[in-house]
Amino acid sequence: MAIVTHAKKACTVNPLKMSQPIGGALAFMGLRGCMPLLHGSQGCTSFGLVLFVRHFKEAIPMQTTAMSEVATILGGYENVEQAVLNIHKRTRPEIIGICSTGVTETKGDDVEGYIRLIRARNPEVAQLPMVYVSTPDFKDAFQDGWEKTVARMVETLVDPVDAGAPIQRNARRINVLPGCHLTPGDLDEIRTIMEDFGLQPSFLPDLAGSLDGHIPDEFTPTTIGGIGVDEIATMGESAWTIAIGAQMRRAAEAMKTRTGVPFRLFERLSGLEANDEFIMFLSQISGRPVPRKYRRQRGQLVDAMLDAHFHIGGRRLAIGAEPDLLFDMSGLLHDMGAHVMAAVTTTHSPVLERVETEEVLIGDLEDLERLAQERGCDLLITHSHGRQAAERLNIPFYRAGIPTFDRIGAGHQLTVGYRGTRDTLFTIANLLIADHEANHDATPGTWRGDGAHGAHAPLGKGAHAPDTLAHVAAVH
Repeated sequence: MAIVTHAKKACTVNPLKMSQPIGGALAFMGLRGCMPLLHGSQGCTSFGLVLFVRHFKEAIPMQTTAMSEVATILGGYENVEQAVLNIHKRTRPEIIGICSTGVTETKGDDVEGYIRLIRARNPEVAQLPMVYVSTPDFKDAFQDGWEKTVARMVETLVDPVDAGAPIQRNARRINVLPGCHLTPGDLDEIRTIMEDFGLQPSFLPDLAGSLDGHIPDEFTPTTIGGIGVDEIATMGESAWTIAIGAQMRRAAEAMKTRTGVPFRLFERLSGLEANDEFIMFLSQISGRPVPRKYRRQRGQLVDAMLDAHFHIGGRRLAIGAEPDLLFDMSGLLHDMGAHVMAAVTTTHSPVLERVETEEVLIGDLEDLERLAQERGCDLLITHSHGRQAAERLNIPFYRAGIPTFDRIGAGHQLTVGYRGTRDTLFTIANLLIADHEANHDATPGTWRGDGAHGAHAPLGKGAHAPDTLAHVAAVH
């Protein structure tokens, strides 16, 4: 069991953490025809806009209430009202999602009260769906913002079901509540798997519909896909809710309380055992046998694990990520025989104590780099802001999470299912192979199991790789 600790530094030096309102805004982007609105200064929205554009390489719809110093002091009702009316007039959204920021939370703006007053004074927006989420950026992190926003969507947009009233549930329909650590590519894979069992999944939110990189027939200033408000309203008719990631427990419980739909939480969907459980659950609730294609994919994953473990086993890893992504990646690589020597995250989560390491530090990328150097790590895993640290440490770097801005295709990166797990292991193993070839002389002298592996490797790199004949044969 890992011990969760906090960094004691006076300031963050190289940030790993991203703010709550950014996580909430991304969740709103999974709704069809939505316009995310940050209630705060223009800079808050500009930061999120640039971050998402660089990561997804797509046009991102986001607006701001543009709070000035005077408006912040006197209250932001007029700014919120003007923003809502302008958005309604110019973009005709199906829904507006509003996230607070630190400056308006400090002032104490009653945005729920503002929305009621706006509806009363402006009949043209009286029926326009608007969801407000409190996401101050002076506390918590990106994952928390996503978690709170999805839970609030359920509480606001899903039609309630009276516990005593009869309801006709669709045995084939399944609600899916995905965590922020899943990419649009992951959601597409999960959708395909469920549909192969004859199920009809409804994703909330559905980034695979809005940020999967497709080019629409016509330009729209709002989100170009995702789940519609009308579909969200009927999620109480589903037979099951599947929540993916510990962060989604809150939303799943809200769904059960509001509609009575039972839920199953899967904390991981990468790795052999995790996917076996997922596939068998789908077989159980659908009443169908596992399709032959997934039996074959499972066999391919087992073979890939056998091939990759010669290169991954024994490696010493440094991972910096949001809690669910940290738990997912560390669990997968621990299953492959790697050792998580440095684990840094952004916020609290119940899964952190179960990360396979001695300590999980809530800190920044400077902490991750320091721990990786002190503990002789062979591989660094985090988002693109960790690339300089990997260069200084002279170890391979695997990009995971948001933002990934120095590579294309981040939105299609696949880590879930048998195929996603297989491809992730191949990618990481190939990074380690390329690093070995670049930093070691392929001579008979390096084949000895006496430490010669690491003779040319700074910071302990290579010295911790498994010294087995099978490893040597696979590398050379």
